[in-house]
Amino acid sequence: MKILMVLTSHDKLGDTGNKTGFWLEEFAAPYYVFKDAGAEITLASPKGGQPPLDPSSDAEDAQTEATKRFKGDSAAQEELANTKALSGVSADGFDAIFYPGGHGPLWDLAEDADSAALIETFASTDRPVGAVCHAPAVFKHPKGADGKPLVSGKTVTGFTNTEEEGVGLTDVVPFLVEDMLKANGGDYQKGDDWASFVVVDGKLVTGQNPASSEEAARKMLALF
Repeated sequence: MKILMVLTSHDKLGDTGNKTGFWLEEFAAPYYVFKDAGAEITLASPKGGQPPLDPSSDAEDAQTEATKRFKGDSAAQEELANTKALSGVSADGFDAIFYPGGHGPLWDLAEDADSAALIETFASTDRPVGAVCHAPAVFKHPKGADGKPLVSGKTVTGFTNTEEEGVGLTDVVPFLVEDMLKANGGDYQKGDDWASFVVVDGKLVTGQNPASSEEAARKMLALF
């Protein structure tokens, strides 16, 4: 099993002067679910190299078993520091693609043509595509074989408008994940704010928030 994990390279939280990036739990939890299942993982990002970590996800109250494990795993840290540049990555040879969230993807991966092309390739060849929390932002531009947005008519989830309100960033983000998925014709579903909620439609797996990241990875593995 070969899984491609794609992280953000974007570190600016709009014009707030604060930093953003990927959310640690949303990377670490799926990473170890895949690793422990024997998968070979390749990490990529738009700029390659070390993706920026959202400092809020490194706070004491955001730590989980998976994040603690990552902090003691020098091999995983080395892997993360050396992500491949997305423009040089082909879908060939990979069995699935997975996107951890954090606010960063709203700015770069949502608009990234290389990412959109990869997602379209995985989807058109019936390979699993997964995204959690803010990462369903990557479905903004990819199209299905019918030329409609890839999520059109599909059951999906992602960070809710009320969760965005909860973190006080509704007016900072370039768009709201929930609104975009609905605008693209997705059948948007959600669970309780901050509780694990994952939706699977065919080979498309989406998770609502950080708490959903482990379950999303497990449900993606179940598609193999």
